Amino acid sequence: MHFLIIGTLMGLSAGLAPGPLLTLVISETLQRDARAGVKVALAPILTDLPIVFFTLLVLTKISGFHHILGVISIIGGCFVAYMGYENIRTRGVRLDLDGGRINSLIKGVLANMLSPHPYLFWLSVGAPIMNKAMSQNITAVLSFIIGFYVFLVGSKITLAIIVGKSKWFLRGNIYIYTMRTLGLLLFVLALLLFREGYSLLMNH
Repeated sequence: MHFLIIGTLMGLSAGLAPGPLLTLVISETLQRDARAGVKVALAPILTDLPIVFFTLLVLTKISGFHHILGVISIIGGCFVAYMGYENIRTRGVRLDLDGGRINSLIKGVLANMLSPHPYLFWLSVGAPIMNKAMSQNITAVLSFIIGFYVFLVGSKITLAIIVGKSKWFLRGNIYIYTMRTLGLLLFVLALLLFREGYSLLMNH
């Protein structure tokens, strides 16, 4: 349950945070329809799988090197703290509607593959979390991954549907205060990663 909650928090925050993929979800929804936005939202399921497998492979190789894992955990804490800061200072999502006839799903896949965020997340944040989960059992690992992607993709799909009905939602108080609350929770998670990193460094 612990790792499911962490995955849910991270997925929800990443799913709602302003960025290239969210902007594309919303722009496709406004230019075409909510169905097009949903297609873009599904892109991480297709593009992130190799990154997740690579992260798991790296973890099996360095699981005994506590100092390396400690450094990764601290870097991950910094990245999560930055995500929290960005969430707290958000003023909504600005859109650049540029048209185009490329398939929405292909647009989403390209946008996510070319964005540094999935790589940074899984190597600096996902790695230490999954390392701790692996020390328990495979269920803990799967709980984190499933919780993360259900809420990452689910939140984007939900936004596409909402924006299809009311495009002003992304500049409204509900969205802004939701992001700020998630930002504060991310700071808490960052502190936990810092603590885990310090513990690993002290035990190497």
